[in-house]
Amino acid sequence: MPHRTLRRSSALALALVGLAVLAGCGSPAPTTEQDPASDAGFPRSVEHFRGSTDIPARPARIAALDSSYADAVLLLDAQLVAHTDYRGEGLPEYLGDDRERVAADATSIGELSDPSLEQLAAVAPDLIISAEVRHGELYEQMSSIAPTVFSQSTGPTWKDNIRLLGEAIGKEDLADAELTAYEERARKVGEAINAKHDNPVVSIIRFAGEPTARLYRTSSFSGIVLEDAGIARPDSQLADPSDPSSIMNSISPENLNLAEGDVIIVSTYEPDDDADARTVRESAEAFTGNPLWQTMEGRRVSVRDEIWMMPVSVQGAHAILDDLAEIFDVDPYRED
Repeated sequence: MPHRTLRRSSALALALVGLAVLAGCGSPAPTTEQDPASDAGFPRSVEHFRGSTDIPARPARIAALDSSYADAVLLLDAQLVAHTDYRGEGLPEYLGDDRERVAADATSIGELSDPSLEQLAAVAPDLIISAEVRHGELYEQMSSIAPTVFSQSTGPTWKDNIRLLGEAIGKEDLADAELTAYEERARKVGEAINAKHDNPVVSIIRFAGEPTARLYRTSSFSGIVLEDAGIARPDSQLADPSDPSSIMNSISPENLNLAEGDVIIVSTYEPDDDADARTVRESAEAFTGNPLWQTMEGRRVSVRDEIWMMPVSVQGAHAILDDLAEIFDVDPYRED
């Protein structure tokens, strides 16, 4: 996801401290009931990318300023009071009823790339969580509003980030349980696919409005889900030994053979802006109109870009498993 940061003065940071105090005086009580022993294990100190943060009591009002962390707050059954928007307003549909159950009063404080610190202070969070790659230049200002915890990145570290949030809110066991349940489901779905289809190779190609197309590696979010399921990938989409942080391999139309697989997952970015959408269509047609596209042997399956590319969370991973089960006609092993 693209990002840009703000530069604010230290005077603004001091002003926000006062605003946070005033907002806290009039803030509503958390909507989730607190167990009398809910503060067990607090105060605690949490080590994270930017150092160590003291958290005096179990957080009950959490501001998650990256979508992966917003998903994680809901996953861990905690109250989300602030988030940012990316590729659309509000929380995504794949989060289901949890949007109303634990995030009904959640407030958007602006775009992911440009969050409002004034609005953040006004919702009076008792924990702020984000990532250095998103809001590194805002860490000090955010820390003046509430205890703040940062991971270095999102994306490939999504599982560790869920555990980091679990530690910050005293729900380590639930974080581990949710991750274990997801991984067990991925294993079952993958075993069913491999048994029924003789270990198919699955390729992922995405059109995002660029002259090149993106092949997503095993180190990407969707690649990690396929890896957890034990699904084979083309050599062109394995981890890059020279750059383990690389999540994709960009190809030109002449190299479409690198996207070959038994099944080719096709994801296309769908921007709201008409001009941007036209650019995406035109760039995709440079590939889909190429004679090599017609000679590819793999079964091509179009998927929802907002599921395969946008989420970096357990909920998003489950949605990908739903798609895989449907694509390969196997038991989804979904526990509702």
